Amino acid sequence: MPQPAIAPSKPETAALCAAFAALKTYDQGSSRAGLLPIDEAVVAALDDKTARRELERHLVTALKHGGSVAAREYVCSKLALVGSRFCVPTLAALLNAPEFAMPARSALEVIPDRHAAQALRESLRTLQGADKIGVINSLGARRDAPSVRALSVLPNDADPAIAGAAAAALGDIGSPRAAKALRGFQPKATESLRQRVTDACLLCAEHLLAAGKKADAEMLYRSFSTTVQPKHVQLAVARGLERISGKH
Repeated sequence: MPQPAIAPSKPETAALCAAFAALKTYDQGSSRAGLLPIDEAVVAALDDKTARRELERHLVTALKHGGSVAAREYVCSKLALVGSRFCVPTLAALLNAPEFAMPARSALEVIPDRHAAQALRESLRTLQGADKIGVINSLGARRDAPSVRALSVLPNDADPAIAGAAAAALGDIGSPRAAKALRGFQPKATESLRQRVTDACLLCAEHLLAAGKKADAEMLYRSFSTTVQPKHVQLAVARGLERISGKH
């Protein structure tokens, strides 16, 4: 009579459970050795959708249950690698917590789901200062075209740091709507913001050219002709127009 098959042991599962238990007491200065199974599970899950979703659920549970700042920063860094729409609400809830805002934002910046961008965009309504600037930078880094509407009013913000960050983000996004917003703001830019707006316009024009949107790029380049520009800006505009005309 054949013997019944013996279920294989899963030491990696036990090790992962132990790692999540260690995470509860993990803090600045703690050894990372106990968390190594989580690191390994993240790497293994990158090419396994089912494993990735299961690991994401464990990470979200760990984040909800608290822990030290260092522990939550660690979890956010792992969600940046395996996160999906599922973890977005939990990360978004941390954007208003000063000690957790940066790691949560960093994860939302790279999670390839439109709901991550939406969460960042919605947080602009309540955030102030450096946290708001961080979110603006993240939307620019994502090149999130739907954020142009929210960003286009911020170059008029009373805080020059917020205004400059918004202009730079519009330049990073580099869409026709972003170009239109920058063209509208360019003549009104204060002396302290003029260079950032100029850089944003030139970057936006480069993105438009790369996307084959020559007409939009040309309008942006020619917007510089209404005022006297430094030599390096004149050269950048001339080169851009040459590329559009096919002379270069």
